[in-house]
Amino acid sequence: MERTTLGAGGASISSMGVGAWSWGDRFLWAYGKDHGEEDIRAAFEVSLAAGINFYDTAETYGSGVSERILGRLVRAAGQPVVVATKYMPFPWRLGRAELGSALRRSLARLGLDHVDLYQMHWPFPPVPTETWMAAMLEVVDQGLVRSVGVSNYSVRQTERAQAALALGGVRLASNQVRFNLLDRKPERSGLLQLCRDMGVTLIAYSPLAQGLLSGKYTPETRPPGIRGLQVGRNRLAQVGALVERLRAIGQAHGGKTPAQVALNWVMAKGAVPIPGAKNARQASENAGAMGWRLTADEILELEDVSDHLEKAG
Repeated sequence: MERTTLGAGGASISSMGVGAWSWGDRFLWAYGKDHGEEDIRAAFEVSLAAGINFYDTAETYGSGVSERILGRLVRAAGQPVVVATKYMPFPWRLGRAELGSALRRSLARLGLDHVDLYQMHWPFPPVPTETWMAAMLEVVDQGLVRSVGVSNYSVRQTERAQAALALGGVRLASNQVRFNLLDRKPERSGLLQLCRDMGVTLIAYSPLAQGLLSGKYTPETRPPGIRGLQVGRNRLAQVGALVERLRAIGQAHGGKTPAQVALNWVMAKGAVPIPGAKNARQASENAGAMGWRLTADEILELEDVSDHLEKAG
């Protein structure tokens, strides 16, 4: 199993994790309609058997349902699992003490006495980064959090978070951002390189662009629900050119799927992708992205197609 370190000197995690956004979310991911807790249990067991030990959730996923499901699975696993969750700075709870209270509620839902990685979900104003990092230092001192991360932070915000944590002798472990072949903003903004230089793990959410890179969707077969409304037929037709390159490259690696190639690209860039898995089939496909590597020429080829798509809008 390929391993990496969470931040500088943090937990040893698999080079790919599992994102638990769909575990309980009814609005975007149709929890309770096309998948339920037994499907999720099967996905978890397949992922764990493949060596994936890193699982990311948040208090907002399914209004806490995701944390409860993940907690039940982790407690029944019988082996170490690295758990990450997040704090959302809603406008009605902007005091430092609110973070600790929310963390304790997350721990209660998870059924754990600490969380391996606690992340600020968004850098919403008006509270400055330094205030939130001071609150993070408090929960680290209390033994409730092993590592501190942020999510959706820019280059400057990441630097400020690192500097604020350093005042308490803690290093920033991670920044979780949207990163895939259709959204390379972390690479173009310098954030990916900054994270490398600082020893911060870049965690990539939506590494398959919410399924657009899986090869499942075409202009005639659009994503279900609200996801289908967010992407037009023309865009799906454009993305088809990239999916075809993913498929062709996958064939050169023993029949890897477009999704597996897209996930491998993220890992090749030094990031840790956390694709979702609603069932055992999806979990098994995700796991097939590990254990091999794209060549340098293949990476450049994919990025060339990606560049053309970006110019096309």
